[in-house]
Amino acid sequence: MKAFLRNMIVVARRDFLAIVATPTFLLFLLAPLFMVGMGLAGGMGASQLADSARGAGRLVVVADQADIEDFRTADARLRTAMPREPAMLVLRVAHPATDDPVAVAREKGSDTYAVLSGPLATPRIVEREPDSSAGRYLALLAGEVLRARAAGPLPPVAAKFENLSRGGTSIAAQQSLGFGAVFVIFLLTLLLAGQTVSSLAEEKGNKVIEILAAAVPLESVFLGKLLGFLGVAVLFIAFWIMMALAGGFVAATQMDPAQIAAAGGTSKAMATLAATPAVGWPFFLGIGFAYFVLSFLLLGAVFLGVGAQAATVREIQMLSLPITIFQVAMFSLCAASASAPGSGLAAFAQIFPFSSPLAMAARAATDDAVGVHLLALGWQAIWVALVVYLSVRLFRAGVLGGRRDWRFWKRKRA
Repeated sequence: MKAFLRNMIVVARRDFLAIVATPTFLLFLLAPLFMVGMGLAGGMGASQLADSARGAGRLVVVADQADIEDFRTADARLRTAMPREPAMLVLRVAHPATDDPVAVAREKGSDTYAVLSGPLATPRIVEREPDSSAGRYLALLAGEVLRARAAGPLPPVAAKFENLSRGGTSIAAQQSLGFGAVFVIFLLTLLLAGQTVSSLAEEKGNKVIEILAAAVPLESVFLGKLLGFLGVAVLFIAFWIMMALAGGFVAATQMDPAQIAAAGGTSKAMATLAATPAVGWPFFLGIGFAYFVLSFLLLGAVFLGVGAQAATVREIQMLSLPITIFQVAMFSLCAASASAPGSGLAAFAQIFPFSSPLAMAARAATDDAVGVHLLALGWQAIWVALVVYLSVRLFRAGVLGGRRDWRFWKRKRA
């Protein structure tokens, strides 16, 4: 056993240094930066497109001169209470030649969602889509003008607003944290475990894997490779954690405390940081890392076992494609279960071995139970051992040849 562990550590160190001690590893470390940059660029473009489309839309009210100011006042009062701000309101003075609402709605230059005209008690509303929110808003606006006139000038309401700063994290925020944990574990697992296939393809192409098989047992080669790539994954995560901490420290030192206090920025920052998972941040981060390790070992073992069956790089890519599609399906399952905690779908995702690490990480954000995670770790460890055992057999069959491995298996069973 001591020789087996020594050989495994030697192979793990060799694979770890073969990846880390190369100039291309720096590009691999910075890959998330490129992905985030592209995502930000796409998000900014989509936001600008949405803003331009929203700015081009309008609601039109064709009313008498005496009603214009009442409509403007009612619109300013209603917009502050709307969950989503309506489109820009355009007020027009009624004129016999231009007060046709259909003609106004068809004017070029901007999208007109709805047009209101006629008396306030029985207005005529021409809307772009039947039963749209724009038409309902104009009807509500006309009713608000009538109510304000009937009630006369209302006294201002001296409301006292209080900030619920210690009410705990909302369920929606915790579900968002759970989805974030699912996404991060999925992205890191797929990005890092996929490197095992490319390394295996390279070593099969230059016959290095055959030299390793002749020198040490294949079980040591398999487990050594798996641990070596796990070490690369841990280094990758540690690098980005340090970068995030350093960036946060630099950003904190560059802020002016006086300006932050004047603008109320401290309370906003504290409100943002107040979103905590149900089990607390220390346990959530620790159990999330443990689930990532188990998910990486599961997927990495499958990649190594299946990738060893191919003879060329193209075959390895074709064999790894179904695994990637399966992992994306597991991500979709866990993302759906994260938004529905306590449901049957969530229970299935937490029990199924290949989705269990992601689903249990999402559960840690919404459920304060701690003991269930210890059971989940044990359940997932059993499946990791089973998958590693089967993948070692596949790895041996792919490196030494299926017929020879079958005789070896028959001898062991006998």
